[in-house]
Amino acid sequence: MTEQNIQEYLSDLDDIPGTRVYTASRARQGYHLNQFAMSLMKAENRERWKADEKAYLADWPLSDAQRQAVLDRDYNRLLELGGNIYYLAKVFSTDGLSFVQAVSSMTGMSVEDYQAMMMAGGRPAEGNRSIREGN
Repeated sequence: MTEQNIQEYLSDLDDIPGTRVYTASRARQGYHLNQFAMSLMKAENRERWKADEKAYLADWPLSDAQRQAVLDRDYNRLLELGGNIYYLAKVFSTDGLSFVQAVSSMTGMSVEDYQAMMMAGGRPAEGNRSIREGN
């Protein structure tokens, strides 16, 4: 594969509406963000986090945008900034949210509507295939 073909391939991944494919570039961008999230697996870290979120985040070399998105609990933005949903689950679990509650908030749907959509097979492919092509 040529360099141009690789770039075209990667740009195609950004053309999927509502989807952020976790690429090597996103993994590099989100390394410290994801390490922060994983740190919440330890009870003592969760206690420090809950006591003072800003102080806890100061220990991590995050970008200003990542830091603000964590504080805002803007999970869609965190995905754009290199967050991996399975690592970010540690953040919303620490907040007492289930996976379904958190991801439904990312869609703008109620938990009940999100669950119903998923039980019916997920979001339809029509209208969700290409940003560039509008379908």
